[in-house]
Amino acid sequence: MFAKAMIHCPAYIAGRAVETSRKLEVRYPYDGSLTGTATLIAREHLDEAIQAALAGGKKTLSRYERATILRQAAALLAERREEFARLITRETGLCLRESRYETGRSSDVLEFAAMEALRDDGQIFSCDISPMGKARKIFTTRYPVSVIGAITPFNHPLNQVAHKLAPAIAAGAPMILKPSDRTPLTALKFAALLYEAGLPGWMLSMFVGSLEEVVGPMIEDERVEVVTFTGSVEIGKSIAKRAGYKKLCLELGGNSPLIVLADADLELAAKLACEGSFRNSGQRCTAVKRILVVEEIRAAFTEKFVALAKTYLCGDPEAEATLVGTVITEDSAKLLERRVKDAVAMGAKVLLGGGRKGALLEPTVLTNVSRDAEVVAEESFGPLAPIVSIRDLDDAIAYYNGGRFGLSSSVVTNDLAAAMKAAKELKTGTTNINEVPGYRLEHTPFGGVRDSGLGIKEGVVEAMKFFSHVKTFSLPW
Repeated sequence: MFAKAMIHCPAYIAGRAVETSRKLEVRYPYDGSLTGTATLIAREHLDEAIQAALAGGKKTLSRYERATILRQAAALLAERREEFARLITRETGLCLRESRYETGRSSDVLEFAAMEALRDDGQIFSCDISPMGKARKIFTTRYPVSVIGAITPFNHPLNQVAHKLAPAIAAGAPMILKPSDRTPLTALKFAALLYEAGLPGWMLSMFVGSLEEVVGPMIEDERVEVVTFTGSVEIGKSIAKRAGYKKLCLELGGNSPLIVLADADLELAAKLACEGSFRNSGQRCTAVKRILVVEEIRAAFTEKFVALAKTYLCGDPEAEATLVGTVITEDSAKLLERRVKDAVAMGAKVLLGGGRKGALLEPTVLTNVSRDAEVVAEESFGPLAPIVSIRDLDDAIAYYNGGRFGLSSSVVTNDLAAAMKAAKELKTGTTNINEVPGYRLEHTPFGGVRDSGLGIKEGVVEAMKFFSHVKTFSLPW
């Protein structure tokens, strides 16, 4: 049984547990109780981590060794799934259903990375295919970057960390990783698991520290070849300005629409709207943030949607029946509550929810929402479901493309022509048909454009490419 007693996690520098006099407190969003503490490092620890990664990188882990470590980590995580899930809940306030789901996704990341570690990443090109060519062969191979600097967010404290680390391990690239100050305990516990699985210390350092003393210097250090960040637009753009001449992967915010067309299966549309809006307490960059419904079916859709949304029980995150836990902080809940009230002042109507107690915000359905309302104009990171009327698909595409985000989207329709039009014309990294905007597997490409990112894709396969360099050579045979 998971103990509610406070836990403490040290920092890890090249596999070595580090303690300092400074500690970061982590509190349970549901009741404010102390979940645990994490050690805060100083600048000298960052330098030690970078130097260890550079020195260790001169060694080589075989593909088999990398795959074995990842598979062992997956096995250890499977054994401790409930322990990790309950810690995720105590850090984030997410309900146990979501925390358990996250541990399963994280296992997939490790397993897919293990498979990709064994896959040959080279190519062969014949040179005698052109009148200008010769009887030669051009070969490509990949080799890992020297050091990766990674920063992960609070909303998926295990899976986002796994998404950075597993491809780096598969590619053989050392990583120094700073998890969110809101949720460092799960990440640090995962680091210990990776070491237990056989990961050499030089391959991973993980810690929390101040922006001025640790995070900023990590981003700016010329020895760090790659910076990969998942989080807000504002911080991502700040990183881009500070990082200098290096590879950047910025996976930023989203304002994903669920577009419901006139021919849609309304039972399916209602289910997708609930799952997309309320899973993970709405705290996913790919969550449904706007439900765009053709006016002629809006009333029928809304009736089914509200009826289903009423079954998404909100309350104690550790209760088995709870489907929607808290958002990350009370301040976050207050911001969302204020946006709902502002939308109502502009003519919207609350059909369900709207209540708040601390960081616990009820799943909230609004209709008649103005396109100018902040609740839909900005990314509202919580369990809100604003319904906006549209004339048709062209109107939805123009509305979405006129905004600044471009991460994910979905369309509910049985019209193949409409589906293909949406897939081609929506300026977004992903468009899913008859599925939530964020659906994917852990090894498939994922990422956004415009204010949602630089177009660099994550997912195990793409991340491994990003964490490595291509070497080209040719031979006369």
